[in-house]
Amino acid sequence: MFARQFTVNVMIKQLAWNRIAGKGFEAMTSERWPTELRLGKDKRSLRVTFDDGTTFDLSAEYLRVTSPSAEVQGHSPAERKTVPGKRNVEIIGVEPVGNYAVKLVFDDMHDTGIYGWDYLYRLGAEQGEKWQAYLDELAVKGLSRDKVR
Repeated sequence: MFARQFTVNVMIKQLAWNRIAGKGFEAMTSERWPTELRLGKDKRSLRVTFDDGTTFDLSAEYLRVTSPSAEVQGHSPAERKTVPGKRNVEIIGVEPVGNYAVKLVFDDMHDTGIYGWDYLYRLGAEQGEKWQAYLDELAVKGLSRDKVR
């Protein structure tokens, strides 16, 4: 766990340096910048702290079902999927993507979502509404947060 946290902290420090130095086009495009990403010991939450002091605790399940991947979001709003059965999903990897995002790897092998800093901030800021909308969608479609056995 220490090595993973160290790697994430080094990544954040490098992002901060690149931002200060003005390196890369991506360094100029995000309005929000993380100062810390901390994967929970149980791998079921990600704490994200931003440069404005705001901290969000985002569950792995929430991050998985709101993944920005085409697999979940589709290529248009009409193609967006409701993802059931992810109550116990874990994050097994947090990988940097340039200066602008992280790729989260989940234990169900989903690894195609690229979580930009602004997207992570929005997920945190709108967590209550987005989570309730997800629960409502599950209910309407007769789906469950629990994995079907």
